[in-house]
Amino acid sequence: MFRNMVTSFLDHERITTTDAKAKELRSIAEKMITLGKRGDLHAQRQAASYIRDKKVVTKLFSTIAPRYMERDGGYTRIIKLGIRPGDNASLSVIELVEEQVNKKEKKAKPTKIAATAAVAMPAAASPAGAVEESAPQSTVADAAEACEGKAD
Repeated sequence: MFRNMVTSFLDHERITTTDAKAKELRSIAEKMITLGKRGDLHAQRQAASYIRDKKVVTKLFSTIAPRYMERDGGYTRIIKLGIRPGDNASLSVIELVEEQVNKKEKKAKPTKIAATAAVAMPAAASPAGAVEESAPQSTVADAAEACEGKAD
């Protein structure tokens, strides 16, 4: 059953099935795409032993696998659709991912010495024993007393 599903999936690049079958199909399809990325004769024979149609094997190695040369995995996506009315089975769409992956560049982390110096800098900038002056704060016990137009 999964051999037929993988063949149909790679041929159409998108199929609708139940959640459980889609999750199982994902691992098999990703292994086939990884074989396609290898591209040697042994990988072609391994894929042909599982996929039932020679045209689909050719499509895998010529069009599908080159799309994912820069991607390290995650070639498929499962989207949940809801439940099937007849038997209440949860349905999903499994499809090949189309967008390109842009690898994020790692930011250089600050060194430990620079990080501790930056933290210690504000404390070192103010002289020891100096008290910072702040704006004078008036303390009013009652808001009505602060009003000048208060009637006595």
